[in-house]
Amino acid sequence: MKSSELREKTSQELSELLLELRKEQFNLRMQNSTGQLNQVHQFGVVRSDIARIKTILNEQKGVSK
Repeated sequence: MKSSELREKTSQELSELLLELRKEQFNLRMQNSTGQLNQVHQFGVVRSDIARIKTILNEQKGVSK
């Protein structure tokens, strides 16, 4: 996911996407603990996407003040 794509979305859409990514992160953790996770690199990808969305949400809050 690119930052430029995320900046075009509203804060509501970003919040929903953040929730989905948190759920995916939880599912990855569960798969890892049961030994079913084959693509371990997905942890880093999801964490980066979560951080990117949180950063953009904070930027949008700063602009609205």
